[in-house]
Amino acid sequence: MLVADNHPIFLEAVGRALESRSEFQLVGLANDGREALEAIRALAPGVAVVEEYLPFMSGLGILRAVRDESLGTRVLILTRDDSSALVYEAMQLGAAGFVTKTATLTEIYDAVAAVADGGTVLGPQVQAGLVRELRTRAQATKPAVLTEREQEVLRMVADGLSAPEIAARLAIGPATVRTHVKNLQAKLDVNDRAAAVAKGMRRGLLD
Repeated sequence: MLVADNHPIFLEAVGRALESRSEFQLVGLANDGREALEAIRALAPGVAVVEEYLPFMSGLGILRAVRDESLGTRVLILTRDDSSALVYEAMQLGAAGFVTKTATLTEIYDAVAAVADGGTVLGPQVQAGLVRELRTRAQATKPAVLTEREQEVLRMVADGLSAPEIAARLAIGPATVRTHVKNLQAKLDVNDRAAAVAKGMRRGLLD
């Protein structure tokens, strides 16, 4: 096991605490990202406990290198930052776990043990935030589902037709056209006709 942190006291404390457990074998300590990655490459520890905010190379940078080089070390991020975007990106890059520094030593022990056994660990401090981040990203990438009539209206808006002109073509009232425009703008999460056309084009709704 390797521990990497830029705070000397924390690095020493966590390293010693983990080394005191008979099930863990500490192979090295590192106080910057480049040193940590070099140690991972040279020593191939089963688990690396890594701070995100390391000098020269971040924890995410280490994760990318471990993934891209197919290194066997499983990386547990142990950091002060519990932002949901950071947790999401770390897990996307292949982190085996994410725990904040508000965790107790017992929680850190348990997380390292679980990661060493092949498990994936999320500290209770970050679980709710990750769920929110996943929902937000899913909503942002969810394709807009327009009705057939809304697609017709959007195509005519893209052709530069006004509401009365669209109404005449579709044999409906201008107020109904404006309702369709309002609804499709809401589905596309935009506030005006031009933005609706632009987003419709990006999403392939005007093909």
